[in-house]
Amino acid sequence: MLEESENAMKICVIQPRYSFDEGELAPRFCELLSLLDECDESLDLIVLPEYSDVPADVKGERGFYEAVERNTDLLLQRAAETAKRCHALLFVNAGQRTADGVRNTTHAFDREGRPLGQYFKAHPAPSEVKTEAEGGHGLDVGYSYQVAPPYILEAEGLRFAFLTCYDFYFYEGFARIAKEKPDIIIGCSLQRTDRHEALTILNTFLCYNTNAHLIRASVSLGEDSPVGGSSMVVAPTGEVLLNMKNSVGLGICEIDPQNKYYKPAGHLGALRSHAEYIEEGRRPWLYRNGGASVVPFDSVMPYPRICAHRGFNTVAPENSMPAFGAAVALGAEEIEFDLWSTRDGVLVSCHDATLDRVSNGTGRIYEHTYEELRQLDFGAKHHEKFRGLTIPTFEEILQKFGGRVIMNIHVKIWDGNYGDPMIERIVALVRQYDCEKHVYFMTSNDEILRRVMAYAPDLRVCVGWDGNRDPMSIVDRAIALGAYKVQLFKPYFNEESVKKAHAHGILCNVFWADDPEEACRYLAMGIDTILTNDYLAVRNAAKGKYIK
Repeated sequence: MLEESENAMKICVIQPRYSFDEGELAPRFCELLSLLDECDESLDLIVLPEYSDVPADVKGERGFYEAVERNTDLLLQRAAETAKRCHALLFVNAGQRTADGVRNTTHAFDREGRPLGQYFKAHPAPSEVKTEAEGGHGLDVGYSYQVAPPYILEAEGLRFAFLTCYDFYFYEGFARIAKEKPDIIIGCSLQRTDRHEALTILNTFLCYNTNAHLIRASVSLGEDSPVGGSSMVVAPTGEVLLNMKNSVGLGICEIDPQNKYYKPAGHLGALRSHAEYIEEGRRPWLYRNGGASVVPFDSVMPYPRICAHRGFNTVAPENSMPAFGAAVALGAEEIEFDLWSTRDGVLVSCHDATLDRVSNGTGRIYEHTYEELRQLDFGAKHHEKFRGLTIPTFEEILQKFGGRVIMNIHVKIWDGNYGDPMIERIVALVRQYDCEKHVYFMTSNDEILRRVMAYAPDLRVCVGWDGNRDPMSIVDRAIALGAYKVQLFKPYFNEESVKKAHAHGILCNVFWADDPEEACRYLAMGIDTILTNDYLAVRNAAKGKYIK
């Protein structure tokens, strides 16, 4: 059922023509400003598309930045004037200069033309992230790697949420937006490759899941084009109130933003919003890694880094859940741990092949079943307070810390001839816990690395030291393999070997540095990741000068 209300608002979405010829940027921009002039005092809310300051496909970083410099100030001035003249709320997206470049920004103006707030696109598109050399525009996207709740703007007793173009595809965020109970979602968009039917599905799904009205403005790619466009207004029921498809001009309709949709929560259930109904049965442990505790992927986690070798093992037993947890809690970018297989094929974490040093057992790990290892104490030899600690399995580590830290996984069964390398099983566990972008594998066995790279080319590998004392040997092996990283072993490396690795796009770990001064020397040399047994001391020494 729909709740009745008398708070009708007259909505206007502006859909200008767009050109894939950057030479037409100036006339297209002028046409967009002319559409602003067509707005009148009957309107309550006006929305313009994404990058209204650049309504053409401008190639390269320089051309894009020049367009922003030339058009943005004029656009925002005219937008403010239009909001005041029409006495309407107005939302317009444009590139905004920051100290770090240009940022995709949606600007909100009140009915007097005064700034109300700004929304920064939560999911910058690949073209915005990539550098000009990679075919992108190299925008300021650093903010998007920080934890942040949905941006909500309150005005005139209404709650506004925002999505910009690429944001619309991340439906896992819809439930989070729904928790903020928005009344209206402002969508400044381009979405130049999707068909009208697909855009309609996305938008109706959004509104049904958030119990909010969507006001989406896009650009026309030509009256007969089946893709792009589709500036639309959608109600919380999923009903499409307006769809301009690829027509050019102003799309106008009325909404009551406080008109919400409630349905029976299951057969004979009480009336609730769809989001409230779903919340009762949510099982987040079944879904993809997500939320505030998930760190940026390995590919975007900044360097240099400090890696907690065997966890923070100066405060807890090495390769144990408490050691990993301590490192993660202190903000370690990476943890390193080792994998062995038990006699019955369970992957467990322990540095040594033998049990004597770290437990009250004897013999080799792979000579025991997992159940036999579970009977041993892996904590008391570190300190009496850890008595009773058991050996962790690879799956337990992934289950507890997957996505929460970058994992440098030294697969010990790959280093030598220990039978089945279990490549398929190891990769399957990483995929099961959705950690592909948060792990890399390290071993000194180049043949195994080739097999891993062929079997799972999306997963990254690191070349380990094989005993050759020539500083260039490990780097040459990594170059030949096309590896992601090398894990240098002191003292058998130097600045020249680091430079050679970097020249071939290979990142450099070093094992190890527990002395803070030594660690800082390595960082000054250009080392990307320091493995250390004393995470906090090394991190504190490097913080500020080497690590932001």
